[in-house]
Amino acid sequence: MINISRIDLNLFVVFNAIYTEGGITRASEALKLTQPAVSHALGRLRAIVDDPLFVRKGHLMAPTPIAHELIGPVRRAISEIEGSLSQLSAFDPTTSQREFRIGMRPIVESAAIPELMLRISNTAPGIKIASEHHERADFQSELASGTLAAVIDVLAPLSHNIRSQRLAGGKLLVLARADHPVVQGSLSLETYLAQDHVLASSRKTGLGVEDMELSRLGLQRRIKLRCQHYSTACKVVSTSDLLLTMPEHYAHLTNEPLANQLIPFPVDVVAQDIFLYWHTSTENDRANQWLRENIAATFQSNGD
Repeated sequence: MINISRIDLNLFVVFNAIYTEGGITRASEALKLTQPAVSHALGRLRAIVDDPLFVRKGHLMAPTPIAHELIGPVRRAISEIEGSLSQLSAFDPTTSQREFRIGMRPIVESAAIPELMLRISNTAPGIKIASEHHERADFQSELASGTLAAVIDVLAPLSHNIRSQRLAGGKLLVLARADHPVVQGSLSLETYLAQDHVLASSRKTGLGVEDMELSRLGLQRRIKLRCQHYSTACKVVSTSDLLLTMPEHYAHLTNEPLANQLIPFPVDVVAQDIFLYWHTSTENDRANQWLRENIAATFQSNGD
């Protein structure tokens, strides 16, 4: 039985840095420690757990199975401690130098980041934001470990340790260029199906929400282009006869610099709502509260 009272808890901070950075050199830079100090700490932890924890593969330090088992509990513990300490001290956004890592898909990023940065740049000049792609299957564990401060995504089944807030919703709209030869201000289902379409999705395969709704009616559209970003798709629409179907909230934002027509989707379907997620350990954290308030205000100012 390992006696926790005899262990230097800083060893786990070093362990987390090596796991995150993939090597001793980058971990030492992140922790602002010398490489020998990091190597020594790793050696002490290896002796305690009786496992190498990392093995060298090329230029990287690959975690062992024991390291994979340890990282989750270690990150949760570090996050809990950091959260508790941050609650003891006042958070002042005007002087803080913190970085907030937010999980979001490219679609959300293009809609949220410009307005969020505009909102905080004048009042919180030292705050840094890092937008990161996240896997929906993993984001709850990333919130629990503190890897991500918050996540913006569609509705998902949640564990009891995750909190959520609805940010935006709306219906689907169809975009067509201003001088489209067939579409002018209105769009029937028959005309919609007769056109070629763009599908914007960060996933490599799979249908869009609109395709699933059409399939329920026994219908199918012709997808001529599949791309990753709505901003790209909007530009393609503005210079072609292709149509793009996308959520109303993103359509107004992404289409703002263009002159595409925005027309209701010819099937009565509600687009997926967007939610903000955070971990219960940060519920009362002043910094995380500030971040959530600014994210919510960003979506409210953009309209629902």
